[in-house]
Amino acid sequence: MSDFSRQPAGIPFLKGHGTQNDFVIVPDPDGRLTIGPEAVAALCDRRAGIGGDGVLRVVRSAADPASADQADRAEWFMDYRNSDGSIGEMCGNGVRVFARYLVEAGLAKPGELAVATRAGVRTVWIAEDAEDGTPGEVTVDMGRALLPGPDGIEVTVGERHWPARNVNMGNPHAVAFVESLDDAGDLLKAPLTSPATAYPEGVNVEFVVDRGPRHVAMRVHERGSGETRSCGTGACAVAVATARRDGVDPAVTGEPVTHTVDVPGGRLTITEHPDGRVEKTGPAVIVARGELDRRWLAAFQG
Repeated sequence: MSDFSRQPAGIPFLKGHGTQNDFVIVPDPDGRLTIGPEAVAALCDRRAGIGGDGVLRVVRSAADPASADQADRAEWFMDYRNSDGSIGEMCGNGVRVFARYLVEAGLAKPGELAVATRAGVRTVWIAEDAEDGTPGEVTVDMGRALLPGPDGIEVTVGERHWPARNVNMGNPHAVAFVESLDDAGDLLKAPLTSPATAYPEGVNVEFVVDRGPRHVAMRVHERGSGETRSCGTGACAVAVATARRDGVDPAVTGEPVTHTVDVPGGRLTITEHPDGRVEKTGPAVIVARGELDRRWLAAFQG
């Protein structure tokens, strides 16, 4: 890989969002760029950079060591970084935006698409655009939810405590049901979770309220990003946790269960199937294209 100082002119980028979970997209099909943690944080800075909840580097799977073993199943690898520069295994909103970019760039067609991620290959379905040009919604097979131990997980904000459900969607989540979304506080800092050994690499914490039958709303603190307007894996974790709280398990009933999940940035539809697969549907939009100044970004490459 080369450093930024060897790049000609500017470095192309795009900006996109899925239910206002926003990302800086950096096309790097041949894997020539190294974007370190400081550079990612600079890109995501909302005052001194482009601004975003994370960075999506678009690279062919065969061109990156992190995804080479998936190249026979997915041509493209979503190299996702949180806004603090840390690596994220999976991002449900990010993968929808990633797929939208591939279609708009002519690198994929509407329909079924396989995307490599650090949590494994994810299957995406991109709907055709509407007649008025409105981008079609994107559905992602998010894989199977795991509900690992330990029991007795608790989330704390200030002096208040709530029991939480441990759900893993390729990344870890602690889902707490509360009376009001205001109970989450300002979410400037990560809520405390216990026991301390439950999440050795950090956790995404969701606060959930009921809105109606199979309809909930949530706020989330994403590890490495803070509070975001939406979290795709979090919405899936919330839907699964809500179903189990209500005594519903598609593996037992043999029937899929669908939940509407409202996030601050919009609405997602989550369906859990009897075989355990969780599908998420929602919008994905590309809002801007431009060029990064290579000298500016090179300054953050160490």
